[in-house]
Amino acid sequence: MQRRTFIHHTLAASAALLGGSQAMPAMAQAPWPTGKAITYVVPFPPGGNTDTLARVIAQPLSQALGTPVVIDNKGGAGGSIGSALAARAPADGYTILGGTISSHAINVSLYAKLDYDPVKSFSPVAMLGSGPLVLVVPAASPYKTLDDVLAASKAKAAAGGLSSASPGTGTSPHMALELLAYQSGVKFTHVPYKGSGPAVQDVIGGQVDMMFDTTLIVGPHIQSGKLRPIAVTSSRRLESLPDVPTIAEAGQKGFDMGSWQAVFAPAGTPKAIVDRLHAEIMKIVATPEVQARLKSFGMIPSTMTPAELGAYQKAEVAKWAQVIKAAGIKAD
Repeated sequence: MQRRTFIHHTLAASAALLGGSQAMPAMAQAPWPTGKAITYVVPFPPGGNTDTLARVIAQPLSQALGTPVVIDNKGGAGGSIGSALAARAPADGYTILGGTISSHAINVSLYAKLDYDPVKSFSPVAMLGSGPLVLVVPAASPYKTLDDVLAASKAKAAAGGLSSASPGTGTSPHMALELLAYQSGVKFTHVPYKGSGPAVQDVIGGQVDMMFDTTLIVGPHIQSGKLRPIAVTSSRRLESLPDVPTIAEAGQKGFDMGSWQAVFAPAGTPKAIVDRLHAEIMKIVATPEVQARLKSFGMIPSTMTPAELGAYQKAEVAKWAQVIKAAGIKAD
């Protein structure tokens, strides 16, 4: 009996030695999370949609994981600065990033140099939702349909077409305009502002012909009668604007765009961690409180898996590369 026990222990010790580097790290590896804080990088200043959504997600995520989740705002260059910082962080589950259509689909074609690859530098975790945009004109505008807008802009082609405001070059409202121009073959004059606030005021005042923006921005002015909705950029009509057609319904077949918000982790983050983060974030997104909050932002909540988010993001990168190249846009 003693001899059998001795042989058993000797074989076990030999197996551990032979396993070498494979066995020891597995024994030493600590479970995740360990209580160390998770940094949720927001690549935009406080107060915007990405920051607000991060704060909606962070508290319940902290409770679910039993570890602090700390928001770190690193704004600049349309989300590129914060995204680059997150891309260089250790892939250990203690850094996540609030990525958007700008930072993870548009910027790679917009900027001559980007310090990260929007696809290769990250592991997709969770799509939070997508916010369709609304094309609006001033209440006193003669344009009532998308055909009216296109015809009027075509008639003014020599002068650059109708003017369209946006909160800045490369923003989703600007890209919606360029996608419409690309698909319709009609020219428009882009008028960039420093934010949606001054842009929408000049559209209301008639200084600019039209603009695209989210229902969060233009919704109150539609309700007050100061702006007239022409069409929405999503593939389906919005619950809040059931009588407003989609751009696809209005004649531009295949037009589909939303200003999406998602969560990413540095590339190489272990699949088990990505899957756990995805599961916990999706539970949070599915709660009535967060569903209502997302809809109040004009967003449609998502149920995409990490793999579906990855495939969707690649398609978005390709789509916006075509549009940006055709328009000759550069942000540098």
